[in-house]
Amino acid sequence: MAKALIQLAIDSLDVNASLSLAAAAAPYVDIFEIGTPCIKHNGIALVKEMKRRFPNKLLLVDLKTMDAGEYEATPFYAAGADICTVLGVSGLATIGGVIKAAKKYNAEVQVDLINVPDKIACARASAQAGAQIIGVHTGLDAQAAGQSPFADMQTVARLGLPMRLSVAGGIKQSTVQDVVRAGATIVVVGAAIYGAPSPAAAASEIRQLVDAA
Repeated sequence: MAKALIQLAIDSLDVNASLSLAAAAAPYVDIFEIGTPCIKHNGIALVKEMKRRFPNKLLLVDLKTMDAGEYEATPFYAAGADICTVLGVSGLATIGGVIKAAKKYNAEVQVDLINVPDKIACARASAQAGAQIIGVHTGLDAQAAGQSPFADMQTVARLGLPMRLSVAGGIKQSTVQDVVRAGATIVVVGAAIYGAPSPAAAASEIRQLVDAA
């Protein structure tokens, strides 16, 4: 079984801070995620700069597309995104548009299950449509209310879909191995790295924990 990938969520609005964080964590992570607030604030120029500086890392742009899937995703794939996200609640027509855009650039699509009422049905439909990654995601507001992604992650993992399973939502050193052992193939870590006194040391510790899980 392949080792799980570590995805670093970069949520800062400051370009220099984002690039510095990426450089510090680069030896230990596999995917850089330009988070939704970050991409909204900084736009496509940051995608191009991240790809220039870190050509050997996968680059996920967390667009959370809700409509006009192909039209919205295409310029980001063209700029170097390896993965773009689309909301599961957007429906299959929009998801299909992002998949169509991804195919033009030999790239991938992640369907985000945040706020999807029937996660099983959405996951199955997304797999059938051709999405490569399903994302179980507990957002920041839901985390603040005490929610976590673990129960939903286990439910989706049991489906055995031909997709990678990405899990995000407050994952840290004390929980990351449980997430991997429960079936996550992409582990998304944000504050546990960027909020640490030493992001590089935190990323290194998480790398060791994931590889040992």
